[in-house]
Amino acid sequence: VQLQASGGGLVQAGGSLRLSCSSSGRIYSSSIIGWFRQAPGKEREFVAAIRWSTAATIYVDSVKGRFTISKDSPKQSVYLQMNMLKPEDTAVYYCAEANSLSRIEREYMWWGQGTQVTVSS
Repeated sequence: VQLQASGGGLVQAGGSLRLSCSSSGRIYSSSIIGWFRQAPGKEREFVAAIRWSTAATIYVDSVKGRFTISKDSPKQSVYLQMNMLKPEDTAVYYCAEANSLSRIEREYMWWGQGTQVTVSS
């Protein structure tokens, strides 16, 4: 499975963006698709994840109430709707696949290329 993140861009603080994560192959019901981000000079951090079978979700506290992860089964895609963006959300955003609903980076085995999100103040 190859994952491709897209939808990044430049937005002002308070604005919105929707990121897409598309799969080149079938996403299995046991799969978890997660979003991570890496800001300049910082370690990559977990943002959100969704269980493909049940659409159960988890988020990092800093984005709760602002970001929403969702899936489109026919399109084999996962989305990250980002509202009320802040300058500290600036990062390269990656999507990745795991077998368990986790916030731990090493549990994600397949990674897509990232997409840059820049939030200006």
